[in-house]
Amino acid sequence: MELDNNISSNVYTTSKNEEKNEKLVPKFWVDKYKKEASKNWDLFYKRNTTKFFKNRNWVGREFPELSFESDLKQERKVILELGCGVGNFMFPVLESNPNFFIYACDFSKRAIEFNHEQYDNSRCHAFVCDLTTDNLKDNIPSGNIDVVSLIFILSAIPPENHYTVIRNISEVTKKESIICFRDYAKNDETEIRFSSITAQHKLQENLYVRQDGTMSYFFTLEYLKEIFEKNGFFEFVDGGYVARETEISSGEI
Repeated sequence: MELDNNISSNVYTTSKNEEKNEKLVPKFWVDKYKKEASKNWDLFYKRNTTKFFKNRNWVGREFPELSFESDLKQERKVILELGCGVGNFMFPVLESNPNFFIYACDFSKRAIEFNHEQYDNSRCHAFVCDLTTDNLKDNIPSGNIDVVSLIFILSAIPPENHYTVIRNISEVTKKESIICFRDYAKNDETEIRFSSITAQHKLQENLYVRQDGTMSYFFTLEYLKEIFEKNGFFEFVDGGYVARETEISSGEI
């Protein structure tokens, strides 16, 4: 099995005078945020419904395996989207690819329960799943998945559970399957901002909490290669950083 990996990273430069010693969130709150992760994502979708995320039309450009371009000659593919939210990836892909079937799951029950006119049981199956405790095999036959979409999802999960998620994925993928991965990178602009504001946001190394209680982990390629290749579950094939530079003028500081 192959891993097609890409990390999204913004380049953000600060002076030494702007660097601050980060204080960790007290253990009580760390445990609370981790325990109530599902509840916090449900509240997120209660506030934002289907209006927060835009359709991920860029995915097909970054990952040809998930191309939005219709090809009637293309062999049938079975896709697994992890962290499907309210369908901003799934429905555009299904509309453009008649030979795709998509299994889609999300941590949030509220996100899965939103009604969609495009939902067709013959072409997709959406279900609630905590990837750290629920078995994907309960909803997907073993060895059935051709391509996995793991995009900005693993970062929402504490690092002590990352390997559990990867092992879970391996139980439903085919031998020559591909994982399309993209997520936050270490030293991303968002991480720098977390460490530069007064409020405590750092839960542990590389893991931060937002004001709404949802979490975000920041990856390195070395760490990803280590956890995906552990016990031979996957082979790291290709990966890199997507860098964007943010320039701030003196008048904006």
